[in-house]
Amino acid sequence: MSDAAKTPTPRQVSIAVRNIIQEYPKPGGGVTRVLDNISLDFDKPGINMLLGPSGCGKSTLLHMLGGVRPMGVQTPTSGSILIDGDPCHDAHDDSIMVFQRYANRPDLTVWENVAFPFRFALWKKRVPESEWRARVNELVEAVGLTDKQKLYPRQLSGGQNQRVALARALVLRPRILLMDEPFGALDAQTREEMQSLLIRLYDTHPCMVMFVTHDVTEALRLGDRVIVLSTQPATIADDFLIREPRPRAAGWQRGPEALALEERILAQLHKVSPGKGSLRVSV
Repeated sequence: MSDAAKTPTPRQVSIAVRNIIQEYPKPGGGVTRVLDNISLDFDKPGINMLLGPSGCGKSTLLHMLGGVRPMGVQTPTSGSILIDGDPCHDAHDDSIMVFQRYANRPDLTVWENVAFPFRFALWKKRVPESEWRARVNELVEAVGLTDKQKLYPRQLSGGQNQRVALARALVLRPRILLMDEPFGALDAQTREEMQSLLIRLYDTHPCMVMFVTHDVTEALRLGDRVIVLSTQPATIADDFLIREPRPRAAGWQRGPEALALEERILAQLHKVSPGKGSLRVSV
């Protein structure tokens, strides 16, 4: 086995979210508060699910964790994000984002899309060419697209395109992987396939995953930790660990422990956001 193909030791990373408030100006005056005094700590690799109703502010928080800041708005309004103890004010080199819209370059093949980050000076400097080429080949194979590596995005299905986007993120061996409802636009069968793929890839390249979803079933299938946000202005409605090892068998997912966790989530949301927002339970 080559050095590039060996399972790497998880690199330690910490994120501290301290008293985050986010407000946006209203067109007619005043402000809309989206996040209300959010504080969280993450200190080791794992799959962390940010779960909450549509539009509650999950993506706003996720973007802050990677230093993504909208133009013209102070972000956060107050509070701070610390990565390894240092304030994060801008895009962070160790944070890689995967969006629901996979944004593959239409003029590049599958292989070239996965290799695209290594066109930039930062990653050329960090990773020798022989190693990044080996990583690209490894990830293209890992996501099951070796036979399609010369095809273009227009020749692929939605699920295949999302595989390309996931491979392009993981080829950088990020310490922090931010995923903004990456499987939300896929059909149910393809979504389950992508969830299984993420589990396999995480086992090979463990890192700190922050995964936004409004699907309770997805959160319980994937997460080591589930953080439940209320509707706007979002507060932390619940925060718990799941000890069941992955991959989680269908029997567990339909069993009393998972059912109790599902009921716990819905009860907490009803308590803090009665009659507001929407969650999905994909049975």
